[in-house]
Amino acid sequence: MLPFKALPYGYAPGWCFPVIELSLYVFWMWCALDARRKGRAAMAYLLGGTAFGVLLETFEVMTGSYTYGRFQVMLWHAPMQVPLWVGCGWGVIMYTARLFSDAARLPLVAAKALDTLLALNIDLGIDAVAYRMHMWHWDWTWSTLDPLKAQWFGIPYGNFVGWITVVFCFSVFSRMFERWLAGRAKAAWRNAFATVLAIACSLGVLMGTEMALFPVMNRLGVTSGWRLVLLSAVLIALAAMGWRKRAAARVVVEPLAQLLPLWFHGYFFVCLFALGFWRENAWLTAVTFANLLVGVAVHVYPHWSAGRVGSAEAVGAGERAMPRYGNALRGLAD
Repeated sequence: MLPFKALPYGYAPGWCFPVIELSLYVFWMWCALDARRKGRAAMAYLLGGTAFGVLLETFEVMTGSYTYGRFQVMLWHAPMQVPLWVGCGWGVIMYTARLFSDAARLPLVAAKALDTLLALNIDLGIDAVAYRMHMWHWDWTWSTLDPLKAQWFGIPYGNFVGWITVVFCFSVFSRMFERWLAGRAKAAWRNAFATVLAIACSLGVLMGTEMALFPVMNRLGVTSGWRLVLLSAVLIALAAMGWRKRAAARVVVEPLAQLLPLWFHGYFFVCLFALGFWRENAWLTAVTFANLLVGVAVHVYPHWSAGRVGSAEAVGAGERAMPRYGNALRGLAD
C-alpha cells in the first residue's frame, strides 16, 4: 500500500533515512569542533542556527505546512514530530554558508545575500527528491494540481521563500547584534545575548510574514512564485555587486564549507537515479543536475581562482585578508 495515495512511490529503501540522518550528525560534530577552535562567536552561531531550525520546523509542522517521515531521533510528539537531524541541518547549512561568505570578505549586505543563495541552492536541489522519498510530505489534496508537478515539482514556491526568509534574517540579525553588543555586554555573555536576540527577531519575521504579510500580498497578486523570483533576483544582484568589492585577493575556503553542500547535492542526486525518480520527469532531472553543477561551480571556484593568482604577493595578500570567524565583522561594511 502506498504511503500517500496521490504519490506513486512507496517508502524509500531502508538505507536512505539512516544515511542522511547519521551524516548530518557527523557534519554537525565537525562544525562544532571547528566552532570550538574559532571561539565563542562561531559556537554561538552554530548552536543558534540549530535551535532556530528546530523552532521554525516546529512552527511549520504545527501550522500544517508539511509533515515528516519517521527517523530515529524525533522531537516532540506525533503528529507534530520534527527530526533532530533537520534542526542540525539548518545549523550546519547556515554555519558553513557564513564560513564561505566570511572567507570572501564580502561587504555586510552582500555576505547576507550570499549566505541565503548558498542555502537556497541546496534546497532547490534536494527538496523535490526528498519529497518523493517521503522524508517530508506536502499535502496537495486541497488542490486540483498534480502533486508531482505542482509549482516546483510538488514543492510549494512558498517553501523556498521561507528558506530565503530564515537564512537571510538569521544572518542579518546575528551580525547586527554581534556588532551592536560589542561594547555593551560582557564578553562571556555577548554571544549568547546576540544569538537569543537573533532567534527571536528571525522567528518574529518568519511568523509575521507567513501569517500577516504574505496573505495580503497574495490578494494583491504577488503570489509565492513571484516573491521567489523577485527575492532571488535581488539577492543575486546584491551578492554580485559585493563580490566585485570584496576585500580578499584570494578566497581561501575551508574544506568543511565546501564538502557539506556537495554532500547534500551528491546524496540526493544519487537517490534521484537509484530510486528511479529520473524516469518521472525530464525537467526534474535537468534542474536537479543544474543545481548540482551550480553548487559544484560555486564551491570549487575558490580553488580555480587561486590558481589564477599570478604572484606570491597577491596570494599573500589574499591569505592575510582571511578573517577569524569571531572578528569577521571588521571590514565587512566597507
